[in-house]
Amino acid sequence: MARNIEIKARIENMAWLTPRVASLATEGPIEIAQDDTFFNCVTGRLKLRAFSNDSGELIFYRRVNQAGPKESFYIRSPTASPETLRESLSLAYGQIGRIRKYRTLFLVGRTRVHLDRLEGLGHFLELEVMLVGDESTDAGIREAGELMDRLGIQPAQLIEGAYLDLLMAQRA
Repeated sequence: MARNIEIKARIENMAWLTPRVASLATEGPIEIAQDDTFFNCVTGRLKLRAFSNDSGELIFYRRVNQAGPKESFYIRSPTASPETLRESLSLAYGQIGRIRKYRTLFLVGRTRVHLDRLEGLGHFLELEVMLVGDESTDAGIREAGELMDRLGIQPAQLIEGAYLDLLMAQRA
């Protein structure tokens, strides 16, 4: 499985943050609409990400819920039929939630920087430092921390879980 170090942070002023990210970026911006459907899964999280009617990916991932940088293990499987796959998985496992978001992607070296606007939840920053081979998590954690500092992200802005967790808490 692939690995990365990830953080998510709530953002109040995206207009201020976007040019800061762009000034550090080696690639981007790339605009992406995403429709994520989450399914019951006891060993981690399973979501289907649809980009369009004929493009998507099934993603299984596992990570702890903590506010700071955390290691995530994941595997992605592309699909050309996300709608029928969503229907099959819903019947087999049951849906637990759906998140629709508009993402602006930048690359800062090996770090994927996502500026996310989520329906019903607001604006967020997500950093994913891509790890290679058996690379130590410490290097990725250090890199995420340095980028957080450069972007002015404060510890109080960090969120612990997935966007789905925020949506579920909001509905409760």
